Parts: sequence; structure tokens; C-alpha cells
Amino acid sequence: MMLTVRDLHKSYRTSGEELAVLRGVNLSLKAGESVSLTGESGSGKSTLLHLIAGLDRANDGEIDLDGNLVSRMSDAERAAMRRDRLGLVFQQFNLIPSLSVADNLAFQARIAERYDSAWQAELTERLGLDPLLDRYPEQLSGGQQQRVAIGRALAARPLVLLADEPTGNLDEKTADGVLQLTCDLVARTGCAFLMVTHSARLAMMLDRQVHLSAGRIA
Repeated sequence: MMLTVRDLHKSYRTSGEELAVLRGVNLSLKAGESVSLTGESGSGKSTLLHLIAGLDRANDGEIDLDGNLVSRMSDAERAAMRRDRLGLVFQQFNLIPSLSVADNLAFQARIAERYDSAWQAELTERLGLDPLLDRYPEQLSGGQQQRVAIGRALAARPLVLLADEPTGNLDEKTADGVLQLTCDLVARTGCAFLMVTHSARLAMMLDRQVHLSAGRIA
């Protein structure tokens, strides 16, 4: 398994009360597998992604990424894991405004010291970004920005790609096309792909669907 989550618990203290968000989540993904994660608002989907990415710490349980326990890593180790082993795509594209499309695409791969010009060229072609390489994010449409964000996340050949409502700002036709292209590229790299979505239509485009309800995988 590329990613294994075991009996994961997470709670927050609000107004003097303990609010349990995750109540013993178990989940696993194989290399090359794409999985959609659905659930009502507030069910803990984004919290789970943030824990897997090491952006927050669980109260209990384990997250195993390719044999490495994320839950036992220091802050510096978790930052290195995000840089070297994870691809992150969010609804807000988080492109760097001062960098061109070409430099945004290469950014994570370069800081991870895994830049591959041939793979960069393939991503650029598959994502239809060749005519846009000299442009800046503010000169792109929403769909174009999302394709750049996906390319940047995959450029370093991550072990796991995590996406939180990655097509939430796109119209239905564009969203379908972007997600299908993402799945094709995920299959090409062999990484595991976990996507949070509210859309049953988009969820069915992935290999497997799981549902989070009341803090547990239903």
C-alpha cells in the first residue's frame, strides 16, 4: 500500500467543548489507484487530507506513507515529505503570481531536486499549456490555472496526489475534462490519488469511492 490510515482520530476544542471530527478513520490506497472521498459538509474530509499532508497533527492513530509514519514526523520532516513525496491540489490554485507558467510548473520539482525536463515537456503537452508558458497566472482562465496547478503537483512525480475539491471553481464540462486528464496522468506516474469532492458525478470517474460520515468511513 502506498498510503494507509489506521484508526485516525482528530478533535478540536471550541467554546470550551471538545468537538470530535474524525472518530477512527481507516483508509488505504495502492500505487496507481484513484479514490474519491465524499461526505457532507463538516464530515471531516478536508481535515483528513490536511492530516495526511502533515499540515495538522492527529490526536491518535497512524498515517503510513510508503512505510514512513507521518504521525511521528517532526515539523521539518513533514515539510520535507510534502516537498518530496506529495502533490497537493486545492480549489484555490495557489500559483505564484510573480512566476510564469513554465516556472510555476517546475517550481516544486526544482526545490525537491527532481526536475526532469522530458517529463516537464510531456506534462506541458498533455495539459495543453505549450502556448501559455510565458504567461502569468493572472492572464489565465480558471481552467488553465487549474491545469498548471495539477502539472506542478505531478512534476516532481509524487508518491501520493491529494486534491481537495480541485474542480470546484470550474464549470461542469471543464471540470470533467480536467479530472479525466488528471486521472490519465496519475495512471502514467503510478502515484496514488485521493480526491475530496461533493460531486457524485466526479466521484464515479475514479477507481473507487469512499464516504465519510460522522467521522468514520461508511
